[in-house]
Amino acid sequence: MPADASRFGGKRKDGPRSGSTALVSRDPRLESGIPLGLAYLMGGIGLALLPGVRAASFLGSALFGAARETFSGPLPQLHLTAPLAAKVVIDEAARAFMVGMARVPSRSQRSRIRHEVSSALELYEDRGWLEHPERFHREPHSLSRPRMTLRRAAGIDFEHLEFQSGYQPREGEPGRDRWLGMRANRTAHAWVLRHREGIRPWLVCIPGFRMGNPTIDLPGLRAAHHHYDLGFNVLIPVLPLHGPRSMGRRSGDGFITADALNTIHAEAQAMWDIRRLLSWIRAEGEAGIGVFGVSLGGYNTALLASLEHDLSCAIAGIPASCFPSLLEEHAPRFLLRIGERLGLAWEDMRRIMRVVSPLAMHPKIPVERRYVFGGLADRLVPPEHVYGLWDHWERPRIAWYQGSHLSFHFEPEVRILMFEAFSQSGMLASSAPMRDRFVA
Repeated sequence: MPADASRFGGKRKDGPRSGSTALVSRDPRLESGIPLGLAYLMGGIGLALLPGVRAASFLGSALFGAARETFSGPLPQLHLTAPLAAKVVIDEAARAFMVGMARVPSRSQRSRIRHEVSSALELYEDRGWLEHPERFHREPHSLSRPRMTLRRAAGIDFEHLEFQSGYQPREGEPGRDRWLGMRANRTAHAWVLRHREGIRPWLVCIPGFRMGNPTIDLPGLRAAHHHYDLGFNVLIPVLPLHGPRSMGRRSGDGFITADALNTIHAEAQAMWDIRRLLSWIRAEGEAGIGVFGVSLGGYNTALLASLEHDLSCAIAGIPASCFPSLLEEHAPRFLLRIGERLGLAWEDMRRIMRVVSPLAMHPKIPVERRYVFGGLADRLVPPEHVYGLWDHWERPRIAWYQGSHLSFHFEPEVRILMFEAFSQSGMLASSAPMRDRFVA
């Protein structure tokens, strides 16, 4: 039994396994207070009231010991405090903002999505990718001589790395022409902080959904701390459809929606681009490569660990682990019902998503190099997702903190886990003074 299993009752329970991308059904508490659908229809007023009401409902359920009716996984006890309540309200505000952006696909989009999902299922089944999803991901060619430009953001000097991605969906894949028509997305970007002397460990920090701007990414992922205090070279890739690669009004538009093939191509390209960046890092010289990601970045960290065996450590923070489940949990019920009536089959989407699901692949790095952390009051990526990945990863070292999705940056449990990951993987010399400075 893994050392940390005792924190969860010491007994393995059935949970999501490698053959499935499904997690748990929707928690009834998510519909308490002002229903999402009603708030959506009320417009600005409903969405403004939603965070406070839903936060109060969630905290009240926790206070009175309401059971998680759809989730049996063992979790530490949630302790209600004033700071925790504030964290939950902030999460709910972010959630309300995302609900306000939800849209029902047009008739032509629904027809296209149904056709693409059906065609993709047939293609992926015929080529064996549903049974062996790791074969869906091709080995990219090496990256050499990317364009480097000196820049400054958030008070931090860094290099802006650019290169032509070169990723293309295969001939015959649904959505190929539409994806290749997204011109801004063809150029890959990354923010780099590197030391000029000596061979150093590299830390690849994968940002979350809606990130992709150095003003947000550099402080949000503690790039300066990792670079200056810990001595790492740091690389932050910009995910497809994010930041300078955006195709919508907001960073990340189109990445996680009912438009399933867009999500598949985005994830496949994310793996392609990050693996090309790893080839560049290895050519530059490195003393180990660690990967750390949060939220959508945690999902990509887990997926990357299923394709790359030569990683010093992989830290999946507050990781989403199943896109269809996440959409079902967050979308207003009435939108889901409309989608089903209009022929959008969720089970078909779950099946084709296997080709980019970390729950459908086995990680290539040893269990002792895998690390996970999650927030017990996370309102954007529910603890069920974190638990699902942790269980599929064979229950490695995990840290649960008394906080929400957006509070991870300030949680001491997260910093302790990251210190342990860097020390135990050999990226960082372990010492008490260094530990104290890291956790502070």
